[in-house]
Amino acid sequence: MLAWLCENIGTILICAVLFMIVAAIIANLIKNRRQGKSSCGNGCKGCPMSGSCHHK
Repeated sequence: MLAWLCENIGTILICAVLFMIVAAIIANLIKNRRQGKSSCGNGCKGCPMSGSCHHK
């Protein structure tokens, strides 16, 4: 088992870093959603979907 870990430590570290990046992105999206911020960045003023993406 230790030999396998030593042989694959680079892959394991890269996967761990990528997992942390994806988790941070998802956490940021959830935080913005709870604060009512738009994910597109332009707001809802001229958006044809403004009535269906943000329920108040």
